[in-house]
Amino acid sequence: MTRRIATIGVYDFTVGAFVEKLTAGGVGLLLDLRQRRGVRGSEYAWANSARLQRTLAEAGIGYRHVKDLAPTTEMRQIQYREDDREGVGKRNRVALAPEYAERYTREILDPFDLGALVAELPAGSVTALLCVERDPEACHRSLVAERLHTEHGLSVTDLRPS
Repeated sequence: MTRRIATIGVYDFTVGAFVEKLTAGGVGLLLDLRQRRGVRGSEYAWANSARLQRTLAEAGIGYRHVKDLAPTTEMRQIQYREDDREGVGKRNRVALAPEYAERYTREILDPFDLGALVAELPAGSVTALLCVERDPEACHRSLVAERLHTEHGLSVTDLRPS
């Protein structure tokens, strides 16, 4: 069986819709790519690490934090400055800042051993890459997914809120 990847964010999901989207997408393992595994605001309290892990366990979905694929605080600040310049907030960003994408690729993604990660992924189900942004184009998970596709041949599906 081939390994498959999905990407998913937190924004615009409820916990029920989030779990339903993962289940419908055949996700058996969720890789949390966040540095800080919390989301501000009561609306997304369900996505804070401990709660999320309990919810996933109840749904029969595995969880793993891959902190080495999380952007650094400094990198996030680069993106926030670009968001401010563009007049957009984190929740309605549509693209990554070029400097952020370049630094993330060079400093995080290039040195990371994706081959070893791929070898550990389950072959019988989909593995989802998680961060908070609604759209993958606005998030570093898109860079990871693209690399997994181009260098390791994994198909990628983006799971978005309905």
